[in-house]
Amino acid sequence: MGLFESILSIILLIIISAIISSGEISLAGARKLKLQQMANDGDLRAKKVLELQEQPGQFITVVQIGLNMVAILGGMIGEGQITPYVYAFLSKYSQAEWLESVSSWLSFASVTMSFIVFADLMPKRMAMASPEKVAVKMVGIMTFCIFLFKPLVLLFDSLASGLFRVLRISTIRQESMTPEDIIAIVDAGAEAGVLKTQEHYLIENIFDMQQRTVTSTMTTREHIVFLDKSFTRQQTLETLQQNSHSKLLITDGSLDKIIGYVESHTLLTLYLQQDIVSLTDNRVLRKALYIPDTLSLYEVLELFKSSGEDFAVIINEYALVVGIVTLNDVMSIVMGELVSNEEEQIVRRDEDSWLIDGSTPLEDVMRALNIESFPNQENYETISGFMMYMLRKIPKKTDFVLFEQYKFEIIDTENFKIDQLMVSLRKDIKTEE
Repeated sequence: MGLFESILSIILLIIISAIISSGEISLAGARKLKLQQMANDGDLRAKKVLELQEQPGQFITVVQIGLNMVAILGGMIGEGQITPYVYAFLSKYSQAEWLESVSSWLSFASVTMSFIVFADLMPKRMAMASPEKVAVKMVGIMTFCIFLFKPLVLLFDSLASGLFRVLRISTIRQESMTPEDIIAIVDAGAEAGVLKTQEHYLIENIFDMQQRTVTSTMTTREHIVFLDKSFTRQQTLETLQQNSHSKLLITDGSLDKIIGYVESHTLLTLYLQQDIVSLTDNRVLRKALYIPDTLSLYEVLELFKSSGEDFAVIINEYALVVGIVTLNDVMSIVMGELVSNEEEQIVRRDEDSWLIDGSTPLEDVMRALNIESFPNQENYETISGFMMYMLRKIPKKTDFVLFEQYKFEIIDTENFKIDQLMVSLRKDIKTEE
């Protein structure tokens, strides 16, 4: 074989190796969701890529067979065919004893560098840039190679699979996606400018619904406005005048004995039509939906959907009423500050301090202060609960808790309830920094 034929053979081997390398990287790195979308759009090649990804054993085997064969042939040609020409060229300028060794090393280095640059680095980097596009172009070639080397592929694949079974190592590709994975993708999309700030905010809040329990957004027991069935016309009208709620509970002596609820506008309409109206009249009284306080907001939303209701009474394990929740309360968690006209629960005073309402859900505090988790947070749901858990006593003004780089100090209480806290960055930690 002459020098021209040897170089041509090396170039051909580099091209083959480049095709195999780009096929390996692209098929392994192609995203399943993107391929599924392409397959749904009618691209049959994308469907073949998905099939190869589900059973990657034969694909990986044929890749290794191809790469090793090319590497061996490249070494044989480089050592056996190119070295004599390099030696003949160098012998014109020197007759040193080490000339033959240097010629061998030079031919080896030149062939190796050519394979590394043109058969590995360049094709792999191009394949990584657009793995799905490259994968669908290469899948036909790789499928043909699997068919061509079928006996060797089956032999080596069976040997490898047998060893994995003996070692009890799973080789099944896991494609499951967790909420954390999706949030990471959303964060990356926001940083890249693909998602708008509002879109990013909404998606994060939707996942919060699966983590938050209904008690984090309910109207608590002490703030529930209700009508007792014994109320006179005057008492009822005064209650409706003072509280502009669309729905009010009807009780029988106490809040833990709920008969149902009424729509304010329906009740007012009846009062306009007649002087005497019974709060237990079937024309106004509606059956209340009861839910346990352990449900997540997502589960509550599903219950509202299935029952056709948008109002529910929340009870605890002792069958005591702890609060009420409406569809609007649940959706406010999703929309949050985008539509809320209510007073903010977290107000930033300056660069180093915040005023936080005691009933603020932990998730909101964690987001505002960039805190990953609170200690044993499964035992409480609000920042007030965190303070009581850490203090191990009934809280009072000036009590404080030091946690991470923050100082949580109670600045206002009412009837043993924490109304407001001051959260500030700890000076000792700031000084150390």
